[in-house]
Amino acid sequence: MRRAGLGEGVPRGNYGYAGSGYRACEENERLTESLRSKVSAIKSLSIEIGHEVEHQNKLLAEMDSQFDSTTGFLGKTMGKLKILSRGSQTKLFCYMTLFSLFMFFVIYWIVKLR
Repeated sequence: MRRAGLGEGVPRGNYGYAGSGYRACEENERLTESLRSKVSAIKSLSIEIGHEVEHQNKLLAEMDSQFDSTTGFLGKTMGKLKILSRGSQTKLFCYMTLFSLFMFFVIYWIVKLR
């Protein structure tokens, strides 16, 4: 009878622990590649978001400067209206009356000539 030595009785081939380790390594590589592609997609997306944010900030800065210029223009106009409203109301009423009479005579003259 033969005695069993070291290494005898151990299954050989691509099954058992050796086979499952190989499959696990392949699975890890597949998952690593999938993760790598997802990370690159997220990276490109974050870069695009950064560019969009820069563009939107430029537009907001332009709008801010336009609003400032409009506010200045409107302030000047309101100041002029305040000055106009402080003026004499009777003077304005006289101008309106004279303009109305002038228009009445112009229309009367046009109708009479026909």
